[in-house]
Amino acid sequence: MNREPRTKIYILHGWSYSLEKWQLFMSALKNNKLNPLLLKIPGLTDEIESPWTIENYVDWLFDKVKNEKKIILIGHSNGGRIAMNFALKYQNKIEKLILIDSAGIYHNDLPVRIKRKVFKLLAKTGRKIFSFVPARKFLYMLAGESDYKKANEIMRKTMTNLIESDKTLEPDRIINSAIIIWGRKDSITPLSDARELNRQIANSKLYIVNNARHSPQFTHVQEVVDIIAKQFNNEAI
Repeated sequence: MNREPRTKIYILHGWSYSLEKWQLFMSALKNNKLNPLLLKIPGLTDEIESPWTIENYVDWLFDKVKNEKKIILIGHSNGGRIAMNFALKYQNKIEKLILIDSAGIYHNDLPVRIKRKVFKLLAKTGRKIFSFVPARKFLYMLAGESDYKKANEIMRKTMTNLIESDKTLEPDRIINSAIIIWGRKDSITPLSDARELNRQIANSKLYIVNNARHSPQFTHVQEVVDIIAKQFNNEAI
C-alpha cells in the first residue's frame, strides 16, 4: 500500500558559505523518515548581483515553495530571521515553524548599537578602508562578527539590511505552531532571545539543548532530530 509523501521540510541555513556541516543532520532527519530539503541561500551558498533586503529573501522563498500546499520550515540563525518574516506574510503556507538559535530579536543596548554603526561604516566605506589592514582588523573586532571577514561588499550591505529589518519584525503576530530549539551556551543569539521568542509566539514550545552553543544541529545532532521527529510521531505528515 502506497503512503502519501510526507510534508517537505525546507531548511534555511544561517550565515555560512558552505553546506558541508549540514550533511549529518540531513541524514539523521531522513533516517527518521522525514523529508528535508536544504536550500541554498542567495548571497551565501548561491549568488546574487546586488544587496538584498529581507523582502527579497521572503519573495525568493515563496518562489521556492509556491507549488507546495504546506511546508515545514526550519530556520537556523539568519535562516530563522527569514523564516519568521516568511511566516508573517505567508502563514497559510506553513504547517509548522522550527527555529534553531534564530536571529531576529532586535537589541538596542550599547554594544549592539556600536556593532550596527560599524556594519554601516563597513558597508559605506567598502574597498577603501578594507585595503588598510590595521583599520580592517579593528573594525572586525568592534563588530564582533567573524562572518564579515568573508563577506564581499554586496553581502556586507545585505547583512546591514537584515539587521535593520529586525526593528520591524513582530514575532507576536506569528500564529503558526512553532518549535524553538536553542543551545543553552549560545553566545551569538543568547538564550534570552529564545525565551523572548517563546513568550511572543503564542503557539510555541521551547526546547533547550544543554552544553550546546549556536549550532546544536551540528554538535547534538540526534537530540535535535529527536525533538523535531517527535512533533510528528502521531501525525500523518
